[in-house]
Amino acid sequence: DNKFVKFHAMQSIVTFLPLHVLIWILLIIPFFGWILGGLLSLLSLILWIVLMIKAYQGEKFKLPVVGDIAEKHVK
Repeated sequence: DNKFVKFHAMQSIVTFLPLHVLIWILLIIPFFGWILGGLLSLLSLILWIVLMIKAYQGEKFKLPVVGDIAEKHVK
């Protein structure tokens, strides 16, 4: 029952689930949606890597808005 691990897991779910649903929707839209979806996918990958590194280093890195939601669900 490690609250640190639970927080980072919940923050990841709250961040990336809606983000990837948005990306999937954008990829349905020809041309503009493909470009925007591709850019969001790249940004999502970068954010995911940064958050993994922060968690591995033992740092509680809280994203704006999403971090507050994650904290409420962990308590």
